[in-house]
Amino acid sequence: MSPAPYTVRVAEEAADREACFAVRREVFCGEQGVPEELEYDAYDAVAVHVLAVREDGVPLGAGRLLYGEAAASKVDGDPSVGSLGRLAVTKAARGLGIGAALVRAIEDAARARGLTAVDLHAQTHALGFYERLGYVAYGPEFADAGMPHRAMRREV
Repeated sequence: MSPAPYTVRVAEEAADREACFAVRREVFCGEQGVPEELEYDAYDAVAVHVLAVREDGVPLGAGRLLYGEAAASKVDGDPSVGSLGRLAVTKAARGLGIGAALVRAIEDAARARGLTAVDLHAQTHALGFYERLGYVAYGPEFADAGMPHRAMRREV
């Protein structure tokens, strides 16, 4: 079996964080038309960012975990629950399992911080993806950046 064509890591260096932002800009702003002022927020400074990169260093996907005070408003104030967000995979890299690998890396980061569950706000077209990873939708549909979403949770 050949090695994976990509690796997933926590984005600790500034260049890795910039690569995460570049993926988000391509997917959310470029493909989906989300204004940059909505895509980037104060939470980016305190989030745990994860990055998927091709063997040659080309960024393929990104996501982030909010926890503690940063996640409180997104998870009804429960300090044991983290918030997964800004999960994006470049168009050219879809179908390679990168999204699932990023979700698992975010869940690992949540467990490492003592969290017991991860919440997320999924675009409704992505509900099936998250359900296959063990997330369960709850609450009504709502709009975020003009797109329909549902809240979901998974115990970790």
